[in-house]
Amino acid sequence: MSNYDDAPPKSIFSDQLDQGPIEASIMSLFSKIKDRKSKRAADKSGRKVFAHYMIGLTHNQSFSQWTHDIVTAKECGIDGFALNMGPSDSWTYDQLQLAFQAAEQAGDFVLFPSFDMACGNWQVDQVVGLINHYKQSPAQMTVDGRPFVSTFEGPGWAENWATVRHQTGDIFLVPDWSSLGPYGVGQKLDIIDGAFSWDAWPKAGHPRMSAHEDRIYKECLSGKKYMMGVSPYFYTKLPQWNKNWYSSSESLWHDRWQQVLEIMPDYVQVITWNDFGESSYICDTVPAQIVQGADKYVNDYSHSAFRAVLPPLIAAYKAGSSKIDLPGDDTAIAWYRKTPAGAAQDGDTKWGQGGSQSAAEGARDVISVMAVTKGSTSVTVAIGGQQMTFSTRDKASVNYFEMPFDNGTTGPVTISLNGRTTHGPEITCDCDEVIFNAVVIQV
Repeated sequence: MSNYDDAPPKSIFSDQLDQGPIEASIMSLFSKIKDRKSKRAADKSGRKVFAHYMIGLTHNQSFSQWTHDIVTAKECGIDGFALNMGPSDSWTYDQLQLAFQAAEQAGDFVLFPSFDMACGNWQVDQVVGLINHYKQSPAQMTVDGRPFVSTFEGPGWAENWATVRHQTGDIFLVPDWSSLGPYGVGQKLDIIDGAFSWDAWPKAGHPRMSAHEDRIYKECLSGKKYMMGVSPYFYTKLPQWNKNWYSSSESLWHDRWQQVLEIMPDYVQVITWNDFGESSYICDTVPAQIVQGADKYVNDYSHSAFRAVLPPLIAAYKAGSSKIDLPGDDTAIAWYRKTPAGAAQDGDTKWGQGGSQSAAEGARDVISVMAVTKGSTSVTVAIGGQQMTFSTRDKASVNYFEMPFDNGTTGPVTISLNGRTTHGPEITCDCDEVIFNAVVIQV
């Protein structure tokens, strides 16, 4: 276990110049120049995208796993991890050390603590010690020289932050106090530097997510920083924690990124990188991180393809533009449940947190398709012997389509784009209980 009284970890990363070969064509050179200009514009804007990372799932996690996660996140344009941690897990300090070492080695990737106030009682000296230990690391996210700090909930801890500021030499505090709502957060502006909203899924009984609350947050914060929560999916069935609900996610990944480009928040936090138990993960599956009971709906339900559309979306957000530039190949992703909602028992899963209706009433039987293309082209989706072809619109880089299915529409799934085809798991009615998680594929 690390000792917070020790000196901050020494950086093992040093800047290196790009030593790549001379580009073979003028077009490649123009593309590189354009990318550099876009990066300079993004750096100037200060907008960043983070992903919520659950430290509580990392018992005995290796340095190589941290490195893999950080490199994978960087590849899709994510700038850093918000490290969610509770006060009592014995492995937290060792895992933080590995995380910061991996981030320093990778370079150009930041980390910051997200103190989970809902899973235990944090002591002031614990919080101060952790911040002081890592605040000098080059991997610590800072704003104006102050270490960036966040939370999951904890408005009842609010009065302690003045002491934390004093004993750390100041911080940049952007907590999630979503339980207060935006108006309640707006009453505590003297304590915070900004706010993070966990409101990233449709409410119980609602089929789609709106940006209404995001707009209210921005208004209530009166110019202070706003970090917008964005999530691809939500389904959990963990009776040991009294959790069993599905939030409508058929168009969620598309809708929230369109709302990001409309709202243009100061920061975006993807919820989550690795919370397998709530089906909100976008990382590659890590069996050791899957909590007991979640393996039934996580194994063979890859979400990795959700990341395929992130690079152009994040680049547009950082550039402050709703226009998507796609330097690489056209791409499309599809996500879907493997069974119709009414194919079997619903497992007593409810539609939305706190809802009373069955999830089967809210879950729509569709294959959701999100395509990012340079112009007009066709995307074909097939289930068994049935197929639908959708045309992407010219001058509309991001398109969303749905192919419906039912108990009579089953079989292997394929998605085709520009002569490329990807095969996904079949849709079947052969099950004892409906699993409301989705599998994601890309082409």
